[in-house]
Amino acid sequence: MKSFTKQFGPGIIMASSCVGGSHIIASTQAGAYYGYQLALLIVAVNLLKYPFFRFAFDYSALNNKSVLQGYAEKGKGYLWLFLTFNLFATMVNVAGGTLLSAVLLTMLIPGDIPLNILNIIVLFSFLAILFTRQYPRLDKVSKSIMFLLSLITLIALLIAFSRQTSNISPDFVAPSAWTLGAIPFLIALMGWMPAPMELSVSSSLWVMEKSRLDPSYRQKRLLDFNSGYAVTIILALMFMALGALAQYGKPTPPLAGGQFIRQFVEMYALSIGEWTRWFMALVAFICIYGTTIVAVDGYSRCNQQTVALLRQSATPSAVSAHHDKALRYSMLFTTLSAFIVIQFFSSAIGKMIPFAMTASFISAPVFAWLNFSLVRQDKQQKGWLTYLAWAGIVYLVAMVGVYFVYR
Repeated sequence: MKSFTKQFGPGIIMASSCVGGSHIIASTQAGAYYGYQLALLIVAVNLLKYPFFRFAFDYSALNNKSVLQGYAEKGKGYLWLFLTFNLFATMVNVAGGTLLSAVLLTMLIPGDIPLNILNIIVLFSFLAILFTRQYPRLDKVSKSIMFLLSLITLIALLIAFSRQTSNISPDFVAPSAWTLGAIPFLIALMGWMPAPMELSVSSSLWVMEKSRLDPSYRQKRLLDFNSGYAVTIILALMFMALGALAQYGKPTPPLAGGQFIRQFVEMYALSIGEWTRWFMALVAFICIYGTTIVAVDGYSRCNQQTVALLRQSATPSAVSAHHDKALRYSMLFTTLSAFIVIQFFSSAIGKMIPFAMTASFISAPVFAWLNFSLVRQDKQQKGWLTYLAWAGIVYLVAMVGVYFVYR
């Protein structure tokens, strides 16, 4: 088993970072609102985005440099664009994930511990795990989280199936997901499924770390990447099924507003049984905590290397992705900035996260094209991936257009 798990790394880490808001909220909402109508759409969206995450893996494994270094070779303007988006996402998304993790801990831990103390404990745990031997620790934690999350989500799904009843409201009229009124929700669902496009940049840095520790990873990368990507799709469908089994056809409005995590747990407690409250809180905590700890590492690596590349005058390809000391400083910045946001802007996080999601959504075609152009110039892509990538770019541009029309 140890020999088998060594074959995996960045692909599973990427999967852990994907299973956050797009799965526990968007996928669950899709099932709660529309039953199983959107199952094929979820699969299709993931397939259309597949090439751009795959290109980041291929580029870093075959060229021994990150896509950030590729961006730098195209022009430093791309680095500034990426850093602007990434710094804002660093502060907002890590703060939001930390706060949600702390809220879930209040449901899991007996006693009345102040929420701010739990925020500090969560942030400190990120540093305790990642501050030394950053990548090896992240690798082990991500594999453990994905195993636990997959197992307990499957158990939750089996429980929901076993407890399924036909208590759909008599006057319930099944809504259609294929109407103009559903477009805002569909845009939110597709925009962050499976993850923001800039996650591909973090993935390329993890590929470099894995390749440095295991030179044979280059030949094993596709097994790792495809396995991780498949897991994200399967989990998205499982959360959709959970939402459909627990909420579809019932009058209670599902998962609305800033209290969605509490509503998420409440939904299953009311639908399946009060005894599931702690269990579903555990599912949510592992999901959110796993996404956030990967975000701390990924955002920190990206910020660290982007700054290093911007400080280089001529030879960005000479910048190494492995600067332990600089990475520690970057992680300290990430956790400290998240703490400051929680302390002074906690009431505004609910508004900042949608703004960060929108920025990532609008910038997705840009970073998709950049990743595509990097492998095109090296003639690394295969024929079917090229066709799928063109279809993906058309889809991403069209989605942004639809967003501006219907926002």
